[in-house]
Amino acid sequence: MTTEPIITSERIDDFPLLLAVMLQLGLPEIFDHHIKRHGLHQGLSWGWIASIWLAHLLTKSNHRKQPVQAWVKQAHATIEKITGQTVRDLDFTDDRLTLLLRRLSHPEVWQAIEKELSQNIIRVYDLTAKRVRLDATTVSGYHTGGEESLFQYGYSKDDPTLRQVKVMVAALDPFGLPLVSQVVAGDVADDHLYRPAVDQVLQIIEGTGLLFVGDSKMSALATRAHIHRLEQHYLCPMAQTGETAKEMEAWIEAANSGVQPLQPVFLKNEKGKRVLLAEGYAFERSLQAKIAPCEASDAEQEPTLEWTEQVFVVRSENYRKSQLNGLEGRLQRATAKLLALTPPPARGKRQLQEEAELVNAATAILKAHNVEAFLTYAFERQEKRETKYIGRGRGNANRPTREIVSVRYQILSVTRQEATLAAHQKTLGWRVYVSDAPAAQLNLKQAILTYRDEWIIEHGFHRLKGAPLSLDPLFVKNDDQVVGLTNLLSLAVRMLTLIEFVVRRNLKQNNEKLTGLIENNPKKGIDNPTTERLLKTFDEITLTTVHLPDRIIQHITPLTALQTRILELLGLSAAVYTRLAEN
Repeated sequence: MTTEPIITSERIDDFPLLLAVMLQLGLPEIFDHHIKRHGLHQGLSWGWIASIWLAHLLTKSNHRKQPVQAWVKQAHATIEKITGQTVRDLDFTDDRLTLLLRRLSHPEVWQAIEKELSQNIIRVYDLTAKRVRLDATTVSGYHTGGEESLFQYGYSKDDPTLRQVKVMVAALDPFGLPLVSQVVAGDVADDHLYRPAVDQVLQIIEGTGLLFVGDSKMSALATRAHIHRLEQHYLCPMAQTGETAKEMEAWIEAANSGVQPLQPVFLKNEKGKRVLLAEGYAFERSLQAKIAPCEASDAEQEPTLEWTEQVFVVRSENYRKSQLNGLEGRLQRATAKLLALTPPPARGKRQLQEEAELVNAATAILKAHNVEAFLTYAFERQEKRETKYIGRGRGNANRPTREIVSVRYQILSVTRQEATLAAHQKTLGWRVYVSDAPAAQLNLKQAILTYRDEWIIEHGFHRLKGAPLSLDPLFVKNDDQVVGLTNLLSLAVRMLTLIEFVVRRNLKQNNEKLTGLIENNPKKGIDNPTTERLLKTFDEITLTTVHLPDRIIQHITPLTALQTRILELLGLSAAVYTRLAEN
């Protein structure tokens, strides 16, 4: 009797590559070091569960827990060969993954994992730590929330109608590698997140003179004092409010009048043409701030910290154009809404019958669009008198009548205050940056170029919230799972960022370009590929297993020259794949 062979096939794609990178960093061991197995725990360790789940997240772009178990079952043979571990279906149940997220939600556990992993990355890839960027983003979810919940209404650039959580990230320049992440309630002010993030970074990177770069919310005096006290440096724009807004008028006037000559800062565009990026001037000023008792050596006192900081007064034409466009948009929207307040009389069109009601509504519109100083409006009171007969029936000369007076208010015109607008437009395009770094270390040009690279950390947020990780919207509801999942996905961002950096660095060192990455132009060589594009080249790699009565034969899709080269650039051998077919 002839026994038919049993043939099975597993899609493995980029899974072996991703897991190999994690093994380079010792990720399974780091997890196992900080998340201890319970006495009754059976099956894979937390380190292997986390690493395999991470690979699934990166491969499938899906953070839901339910599909993981089926995917592991499909790739069972591959996973066991790579890990050298026995894999059970129970290792990736919803309950088991939920338990992992809860472990990752504990601050002390998570911070210990982050610290060891970040230090490993810096050591393994010989990274130089000079600058760290700090920024926060929000992630929405369809959650009911509650007073104690992480999901709260707050300022959101995405959808302010949804409750949200906030994620603060500290990322290493020049490639945006996340070092530290914090998950807090959506209504927590950013100001309070910078100092803890700085402290956590300094647990990872020792030494002094590190430059922390952040947005205007980092410019709080207490935050700047904290960074300076720790013998580090800061660079951030000042919020254009309060005293700074008043000072800016004088600083801008000094530039516009020629009292302060402006230094141009040029940059080469994509075509190699030298273009004006910005212009500005710098000066120094003395600062002082009280140190909080908890920060002082003597808890009974509040010592005063004194230091010198540079002030960079900068005008950017692109920023000016952006502000002008924003202003014009606000003016147009406010004008349209003002005119819409008093529509022509018609069925279903509500009319304003009180002057106070009109004024209040118009004032609210002007304030909402921040154009109170730039728009005025004219209106009039309109009366309509109509004589009507009293009672039913036809009218006649002897039938009593009454006069009905209808009142409505009509906006006649909306006028721009051109003189005020012209004066305001002279102030557009200006920003003020501050830093305690000495001029020899950070001059005007360097400050402008450094802050200009704020997109670096935004790129990581894009990956976290959109493709390929798709954290926004969240599909877990309990706070501990939200924190744990966000932490886990921040590790995925690290993997994506690291792969991209290493490949680009090695291509640059070799003066090399990769071809075959661009689908519509395969001959075009590029030296700045994204990780997403690199991983896509590994699609459709399959491990086929033939079960014969007397033996098992395995075959893996042969690697292309491009796939082999990508592995080499990452410091990996083709054996990452070929050994899977070894019997």
